Amino acid sequence: MASESRASKTPLREEESELDRLASPLDVHTDIAFRETLRVFLRVITYFGLFKARIVAKLVFISLELAFRLMIVVWPAKIVVDHVILGQPIAEGIAGFPAYFAPFMRFLDGMGPLEIMLWITLLGVLMVIVFGSSASGGWARSRAGASLAQGHDIATQTENEANRAGSQMGGILGLIDFRVHLRLSQSLNHLLRTQLAGRIKELPMTTLDDQRIGDSVYRVLYDTTSASLLLEGLTLGLYSGILGVVISLYMMVTNYGNAPEVIVVGLSAFPITLLLVLPLARVARRRSQASRAAGSSTTSNIEEGMSNVLAVQSLGGNKREGRRFSQASRESFKRFRTESFVILSYNQLYSLSLMLGQVVFFILMAGRVIDGTFTAGDYFVVLVYFFQIYATAGAWGHMYTEWQRNIAGMRRVFFLMDVQAEKTRDGVEMPRISDGIVMDNVGFAYPDGRRALRNINLEAQTGEIVAFVGPTGAGKTSLAYMVPAFLKATEGTVSIGGIDLRDVSVDSLRDQVSYVFQETQLFSDSILDNIRYGKQDASREEVEQVARIAGAHEFILALPDGYETALGTVTSKLSVGQKQRIAIARGLLRDARILILDEPTSALDPETEAYLVDALHEAAKDKLVIIIAHRLSTIANADRIYFLREGEIKEVGSHEELMAIPDGQYRDYVTLQAGAR
Repeated sequence: MASESRASKTPLREEESELDRLASPLDVHTDIAFRETLRVFLRVITYFGLFKARIVAKLVFISLELAFRLMIVVWPAKIVVDHVILGQPIAEGIAGFPAYFAPFMRFLDGMGPLEIMLWITLLGVLMVIVFGSSASGGWARSRAGASLAQGHDIATQTENEANRAGSQMGGILGLIDFRVHLRLSQSLNHLLRTQLAGRIKELPMTTLDDQRIGDSVYRVLYDTTSASLLLEGLTLGLYSGILGVVISLYMMVTNYGNAPEVIVVGLSAFPITLLLVLPLARVARRRSQASRAAGSSTTSNIEEGMSNVLAVQSLGGNKREGRRFSQASRESFKRFRTESFVILSYNQLYSLSLMLGQVVFFILMAGRVIDGTFTAGDYFVVLVYFFQIYATAGAWGHMYTEWQRNIAGMRRVFFLMDVQAEKTRDGVEMPRISDGIVMDNVGFAYPDGRRALRNINLEAQTGEIVAFVGPTGAGKTSLAYMVPAFLKATEGTVSIGGIDLRDVSVDSLRDQVSYVFQETQLFSDSILDNIRYGKQDASREEVEQVARIAGAHEFILALPDGYETALGTVTSKLSVGQKQRIAIARGLLRDARILILDEPTSALDPETEAYLVDALHEAAKDKLVIIIAHRLSTIANADRIYFLREGEIKEVGSHEELMAIPDGQYRDYVTLQAGAR
């Protein structure tokens, strides 16, 4: 039987492992043991310490609510039952109330049932205004809270979790309590989202290549909200439960010490519930991880489909992409159903425990009321204290299993936070670059072993235009990425002014390097803000000047709002060449000592290209300009050309020098390019 059970579990674990791989190739070891779970708990608690004042304020409100509900609200119900409905004299029943309630009882002594009810009603009105609870409600209480409409999957519940707040009170204090809790939850989630989003942006490019965008988005938006639930359980829930049990035990012992069996039954809920639900703890964590991985994969599917929508439409891939998304979405819902079944299972076991406790309590208390030990009003008072003890003790047994779902989310958050990031601020400050860049026997291999560069030796001086030329896949972009340290050499040395870039603060280096990427990347801001993204204090005149150099000024002025045109809605209406010119203008505007342009003229017309090349020669008077290009017209006037093939520099020289080499590889490349035209 054991072997059959293990065999039946294997396919599920294999499916979940595949889900982990699809969600993020970086994060595939997701099944953590108790020790790692404890570490996540402790790490989450360190974040709570950043909000001590708000947490203390929330705990004060919890204390007020519990003291009010357990020490005040329950007793008017006894007055109504014993002295209004049953008509027992108040003088004979004062001994059955706590000492702090005696003055109010003496005040009511001698009054008729209607007068007593009038004062109880007035007391209830006061409590509703201040606490939101009514004495006539007995154990009932109103609550302050707010939530949005939501579905039953993790993603659509996120906004409620990110803004999770509530109060066991209503009234004036409940509203204040709710506001404190709301600010606490939002601040905690804002901090985690901001930290994780910032951390992702600091990851090396080799790591980002393996991290799916959709998974990163899912972790930032959806997984970080697990902290709110853990805050409520680990801090607020535990404190509320412990204080509630302490007050209830005190009230039971001091007022109903002759019913110890009720206290024992109440406390028995903890071991009973723990034994029932603890075996499901690890299962809950695994199923939550699988549900999050499936949701993450669905998010990635949407992102990839939208990013490549032109390719999808042009290649007739709509149906295929529809099937891909349908499969991912179906898998996401399937995993959530599995998780929901686990949740339902331990909730049912917890409910069963509560039901059994209620039956036992009824039998015990009914006997005590019948034999005259307690009054009918005492039944309602003891019922409140019993369920405070029993439900809290049962919740402690249930709590650890429930936490596992949120631990799965926080583990995903902390995993990405702990991935080795670029140490952008570590190292010496790069002085103002006056010399060029030198590469000595440089090589680069990706973490998976793929070789991109080998035996690279080059020099590029300030005041020069240097071109990297070669067929697709030759390593040109990888070589250019070495300059701003987007990639770090795995062999050899890259230095500027004699300073090894491995010893330099990356921020201080990139402050002096402007990179215009082959794939145009614009932001959903105005064209003006896009151009001055790297130099935000640039004047309008400076922006227009570089726009003219890049050949963008005329078409920008032709747009409805000119330089104030927002690109968030208009980028799809701009041509590839127009977008490229805006990106080039942005690169030219930045006060950088090294300017790198990756295929800057691929979408430019000949006239604009010639204008740009002239501008680059002007810019190269006080900076190093590196161009990656295929067009002969762009590279022909470069001071030095490095021809690459298969990750190695094959030839170096000016255009004329390289063309003079008989059977030279550059010459063959140019001849082939000319023939292709």
